[in-house]
Amino acid sequence: MSAPSLEVRLVKAGKTKIRYPAAPVADDGAHAVVRAAWAGEGVRDFGFVRFEPGDVFTEHYWRDRWYAVKEVRTGDGTLKGWYCDITRPAVLADGVLTVEDLDLDLWVSADGGEILRLDEDEFADSGLAARDPEAADRAVRALDELEVLAREGKLTELTELHG
Repeated sequence: MSAPSLEVRLVKAGKTKIRYPAAPVADDGAHAVVRAAWAGEGVRDFGFVRFEPGDVFTEHYWRDRWYAVKEVRTGDGTLKGWYCDITRPAVLADGVLTVEDLDLDLWVSADGGEILRLDEDEFADSGLAARDPEAADRAVRALDELEVLAREGKLTELTELHG
């Protein structure tokens, strides 16, 4: 008998960017947590972190927040850091957890010493501010909120499971 699974579907600019299987960890109706192996092909070196086969992502999605937080560990459990995506609130239906990526990202190193705002140029070029100013505003506020939480060392608290 295999472990229960669902699929994570990341949408960007109206198109599916990636789909991958994930194991459900917890879901309180607002905060869904899944665990998945690195779903990219081979090694992806960002300069500040490398994602590679064997890495494990514990991914936190909210149905009422405009971001997702992914705790990244090596296969032996060493924490690499947190990769945070700015997204519309997640939707879970028929075994598929769908999130719409809004281009903005935040990286926080394991020791919290490196906090990087990423892809602000992509976000500016996306046209979201003109197409959907409210969503663009929510996205920027979500990035600001996550950066404050990271600088205060509170990402771990944010991703704790309750109940």
